[in-house]
Amino acid sequence: MAAIHVPLPVPTHPNTQPPPELTGKAKSDYDRVLAHFANSEYCLPGVPSEKDTKLTEEECMWLSYECILRYIRASKHDVALAIKRIEDTLKWRRDFGIYDTLTAELVEPEAVTGKEFLFGYDTRGRPGLYMCPSKQNTEEGPRQIQLVVWVLERAIDLMGPGVETLALMVDFAEKAKNSSISTARTVLNILQSHYPERLGAGLIAHLPWLLHTFFKLVTPFIDPLTRTKMIFNPVQDDRGLWRSAEARDKGESNDPKEPNARLFDLDQLIHDGWGGTQMFTYDHDIYWPALVEMCKKRREDMTRVWQKLGGVVGIKEWDVKVGVRDEKVNEEKPNALEETSQ
Repeated sequence: MAAIHVPLPVPTHPNTQPPPELTGKAKSDYDRVLAHFANSEYCLPGVPSEKDTKLTEEECMWLSYECILRYIRASKHDVALAIKRIEDTLKWRRDFGIYDTLTAELVEPEAVTGKEFLFGYDTRGRPGLYMCPSKQNTEEGPRQIQLVVWVLERAIDLMGPGVETLALMVDFAEKAKNSSISTARTVLNILQSHYPERLGAGLIAHLPWLLHTFFKLVTPFIDPLTRTKMIFNPVQDDRGLWRSAEARDKGESNDPKEPNARLFDLDQLIHDGWGGTQMFTYDHDIYWPALVEMCKKRREDMTRVWQKLGGVVGIKEWDVKVGVRDEKVNEEKPNALEETSQ
């Protein structure tokens, strides 16, 4: 297979099912949180300037149906806590510069070696976020954390209909400089506080015994649900990448206790370090502008569809993403017909 240096397109997954309708307490909890933020008089508390208390268009779009449900679940269905956590995240996103200062230009110096990149999608359509500690090129500092958040935001851009989580891929195949416990705790705190239920699977490959100590030190700071999603040294064969040798030997399983035994198809997985068929090599001058443009275009498309759907708090990410997908399919149909007729 030829070498590739750019991200793969978002899979369409036309058979993906929409989120189920809420009933009973789940609906009541959701309605209460939605009513709080959809109130025309709502003002974000605890912001320094009174003129900044109203939610921006970007914040209203972020505060989707699925977003509200993620926070409710992460708050164990405590409505008051869910509201507080959402408001804390709204303020954190402003302070961190998600919508203005956290730009591709700001974090690019951290990205030139390809220590973090997005490529491919797992068997559930979750984007693969690769981390290569051996390619660390800078001293520890705020910009390293900014890169993590920027790439995470781009992974969210590339989630298709029905996809709300990502597959984190960490490869320790080569000698790597460990992050400090302080940096690891900061990143974990951001992920658990402001990106609840965004990790679908965490794959750790070629973990040397020496690094087990580091993971033991940070494990107490990882919430129990996240710990269950960590998969150490997954196994690859000619059918794909599997959770374990036992899962591979059993093959595909319908057992709900063993979900997603086969994690990746080989054509969605890079070759180096992971055994996929995609001969991906990170060429920053090619990859970076392609990723930036791809995500920029997708955000623009999603914003346009969201506005068509009403442009308010509580619109379903599903409806927005399906709208973008269907627009793209409709655009491609005339081209396919023209090629057929020639």
